[in-house]
Amino acid sequence: MAMYEADVAVYDSRRPDEAPDAHSRPTSEPAWVKWTLIGIAVVFLAALLVLPLVTVLVQAFSKGIGVFWGAFTEPAGAAAIRLTLLVAAIAVPLNLVFGVCAAWAIAKYQFWGKSFLTTLIDIPFSVSPVVSGMVYVLLFGANSVLYPWLQAWHLQIVFAVPGIVLATIFVTFPFVARELIPLMQDQGSQDEEAALSLGATGWQTFWRVTLPNIKWGLLYGVLLCNARAMGEFGAVSVISGHIRGKTNTMPLHIELLFDSYNFAGAFAMASLLAMLALVTLILKTILEFRYGDELAGTRRH
Repeated sequence: MAMYEADVAVYDSRRPDEAPDAHSRPTSEPAWVKWTLIGIAVVFLAALLVLPLVTVLVQAFSKGIGVFWGAFTEPAGAAAIRLTLLVAAIAVPLNLVFGVCAAWAIAKYQFWGKSFLTTLIDIPFSVSPVVSGMVYVLLFGANSVLYPWLQAWHLQIVFAVPGIVLATIFVTFPFVARELIPLMQDQGSQDEEAALSLGATGWQTFWRVTLPNIKWGLLYGVLLCNARAMGEFGAVSVISGHIRGKTNTMPLHIELLFDSYNFAGAFAMASLLAMLALVTLILKTILEFRYGDELAGTRRH
C-alpha cells in the first residue's frame, strides 16, 4: 500500500507536460525506424501493385486508341463484357439475399448446428475455385446422374450460362454474409425487440430497423462480392468450356487473347477489369472512411 501511495505521489508531482498523452505513440522506436518501415511498405506496394497496373495501361495503349477500343467492340470482346455483367447481375443479388438471411439466422437465433453453418459459409475461402468448378461438372455433366433428367427438360448447365452463374455464386456467396454476421452480432437484437414490442410486424422491423442498421456493411459486402464475381477465373474456366463469344467471360477472354499473342487486346480488356477493381477499391475506401464506426463490428471479428 505504501509503495502504491509513493507511486501516486511521483505521478502527481510530474509537470503537466509530462503527463501521459492519450494520443502518444504506442511504440518507443526512433523516427528512422518508423520511416524505414513506411518506406518498405511503399516500395512493396509500388512494386507489386502500382507498377503492374501502370504496365497494363501502357501495354493497352501501345498500339493506339483504335486497337484499344477495338478490343471492346469486336464481337467476342463485347460478348465477354456482356456475359460478365450478366453473371454479376444474377450472382450478386442472389448472394445479397443469402447473405442477409444467413446473417440474420446466425446473429439473431440460437440453434443446433449454428457453428457448423458458419463453417460451411467459409468453405469457398478454403476450397480451390478449380475444384468447385469440377464439382459442378460432376453434378451436371454428361456422366452425372442428373444428366438424363436435364436432357429430358432441355436444360444445359455445363458449358452454358447457368453453370457459369452457379460457379460464380459458389465462390462469392461468403462475402456478403461474412460482412454482416459480425456486424449484426455486435449490434444485438434490442432494437428489433423494441420495434416488435411497439406493434411492428416482422417485415416492418426488418425494413425500418434492421436494414438501416446494416446498410453500409451490406453495401461493403456487395462491393466485394461484385468485384470477385467479375474477376472470377478458376471455377468459370472449368465449367464454361471456353466457347468464344458464348461462354467466355472477361477473364477467360483475356487468357484467349494472350494465348493468341494479341497482347494489346488482352491488356486492353485487362485494363477494363483493373479499372472496375479500382472503382471498387475507391468506393470501399470511402465507406471505411465515412462509416468506419458502423463497419467496426466486421473488423473486430
